[in-house]
Amino acid sequence: MMKTFASDKFKSKLPPLRSRRAISASSEELAEAKFLQSHQFLPLVVSPTLEEVNLVVWATQNRDFIETELGKWGGLLFRNFKVSDVTQFEEFITAVSGELLEYRERSSPRSRVRGNIYTSTDFPAEQSIFLHNENSYQHAWPMKIFFFCLKSATAGGETPLADVRKVLQRIDPKIVDIFAQKQVMYVRNFGSGLGLHWHDVFQTTDKLKVEEYCQNRDIEVEWKDGNCLRTRQVRHAILKHPKTGEKVWFNHAAFFHISTLEPGLRESLLADFKESDLPNNTYYGDGSPIELSVLDEVREAYRQETVTFPWQEGDILMLDNMLVAHGRSPFVGSRKIAVGMSETYSYSPTVRQGLKPLPHS
Repeated sequence: MMKTFASDKFKSKLPPLRSRRAISASSEELAEAKFLQSHQFLPLVVSPTLEEVNLVVWATQNRDFIETELGKWGGLLFRNFKVSDVTQFEEFITAVSGELLEYRERSSPRSRVRGNIYTSTDFPAEQSIFLHNENSYQHAWPMKIFFFCLKSATAGGETPLADVRKVLQRIDPKIVDIFAQKQVMYVRNFGSGLGLHWHDVFQTTDKLKVEEYCQNRDIEVEWKDGNCLRTRQVRHAILKHPKTGEKVWFNHAAFFHISTLEPGLRESLLADFKESDLPNNTYYGDGSPIELSVLDEVREAYRQETVTFPWQEGDILMLDNMLVAHGRSPFVGSRKIAVGMSETYSYSPTVRQGLKPLPHS
């Protein structure tokens, strides 16, 4: 299945999936859109049909097309546009989505590459990263996240994707109802020597600034001995996409839960830390434990919807962060993927008022 279009803004609606075919928008087509496989509708791949098509110029002229297709499929892969450096990647994000966001209230180690472009993660290559929507545990999150392949891995290193509209549909409605009612509590500990320090998470060494940040975002703060910090926050597990109106499974309930870690790491952590002192863990919003059977079903829903593709150097992957979750496969070699984020979206005041008070441990 393929769609071709030119440099003019593409405004016509696409026909239904079954009837789509190549359509000429002009005699000088500059790019085409198709899927990597006929049965895999994520991501939609956009590629130039002529040599030396400038991606930034083309994207600027086709923002309507990009926005429409992103809302439909959740992810676009821009391939073979000869993007060679981070500067071009940054220019592309600005062209299609505006100002880049700083990575705040962090959950994984990252290094700044340039401006607000970061490494995708600095976790060791042998570790896998479970599927998640970026910053879904926060009060505010990026609506769009971009990945740029500077160097592909020798083996592995894919960025698995899952449409969280479909993930939600796969979860037992009874489980969905429980999460809709109780919501999700995230408990995080910083400064114990394992995981990120609160200095890195909040990008400050000033406790008063941390407290002010947290107060403005419905995060409960508890300072502990040894300059350590524990935070608790309750967030929704299911939200409606602000543009499409579709319900999405949007949370870190499985990602942050101790049971999602690989068995060896999980056993090591539980041998050294009380559950309340783990770097990350999740509960229902009232503080009660989430049943392991429930988490198993949630993880299986992600697994059923997971798709992968091999990175090629120069690829740019653009995701609607509320529609598609992403992860990372272990890899061999010197994989280099840069990340940028844009378009902050946050809970409305009415939603924030609905959050339950956080119980003390």
